[in-house]
Amino acid sequence: MDEIITLDYGSGGLRTAQLIEEILVPAFRNPALEVLGDGAVLPKPESALVFSTDSFVVTPWKFPGGDIGKLAVCGTVNDVCMAGGKPLYLSLSCILEEGFCMEDFREIVASIARTAKAVGVQVVTGDTKVVERGHGDGIYLNTAGIGVLRAPGLSKDAIRPGDAVLVSGSVGCHGAAVLFARGEIPFAGSLSSDCQPLQELSAAALDAGGVRVLRDPTRGGVATTLSEFVEHSALSIELDETAIPVDPQVEAACALLGLDPLYSACEGRMLAVTAPETAEAVLQAMRRTPGGEGAVCIGRVTQSHPGHVVLRTAAGGSRLLGKLSGAQLPRIC
Repeated sequence: MDEIITLDYGSGGLRTAQLIEEILVPAFRNPALEVLGDGAVLPKPESALVFSTDSFVVTPWKFPGGDIGKLAVCGTVNDVCMAGGKPLYLSLSCILEEGFCMEDFREIVASIARTAKAVGVQVVTGDTKVVERGHGDGIYLNTAGIGVLRAPGLSKDAIRPGDAVLVSGSVGCHGAAVLFARGEIPFAGSLSSDCQPLQELSAAALDAGGVRVLRDPTRGGVATTLSEFVEHSALSIELDETAIPVDPQVEAACALLGLDPLYSACEGRMLAVTAPETAEAVLQAMRRTPGGEGAVCIGRVTQSHPGHVVLRTAAGGSRLLGKLSGAQLPRIC
């Protein structure tokens, strides 16, 4: 094979077949994929389906703690989990730019395969396109995920006054790590993305009972996600700033640039709003699960400021948190 991606690899001819047969099929080998039809024929599920799709355009494609391949699997798997699903299958579409290094593509595919295997999902169908040099940014990925529904009824409409707001660990790591991986700003600290799958963590929380809604706070961070929970409603969320875990490196990086960690993206953290009587059980279940060791309660649902999120600051004051306005950190996922 060539050392770089050429337009021939997107022609649908011999080079495309070579890419599929020598790189993609060996990485994701399973009966549904190996047919190489226009779609995958899958077994009939035992319950309702959960379906999600996402696209990934992160730059650089490799960053501390992950890469675009790992991110693509985790991002879509996590969305299925947050909807109460157990993820089973993924599709994978690759948009490659002419000139992209073939070894880099192999590395990304290997990362996708490794992450999918760890999660227990199969890549069963996909597509590859190649665009002219200068018309892309190396590589873009799209993944769609299908799972079976294991916890119906998860919704922000289920939230009630008195509910607890939990987070599975420190916030803002992914956005900060990607920003400094670009090398445009010198930083002496060590930053790593929190990119990880949430299927075990979400299952543990749901098994503990009383979960109203789950969400992974990606673009827009924790503040934007919680704002979406209560906007246009009679409810509010009150957060305790001193309870919100932020890694010192993330705090320092955000302070350097005048950014707020509460608006910085996470790619392996989970927010859970739970009934007050089960909050402690959910918290302990999360702490016993890999990826949730740092889980804490950061706030409560109230009716004090309808439609708003209120942050009780360490200094004793308070401020309203709304949705992210503008692009704090572009091209992070």
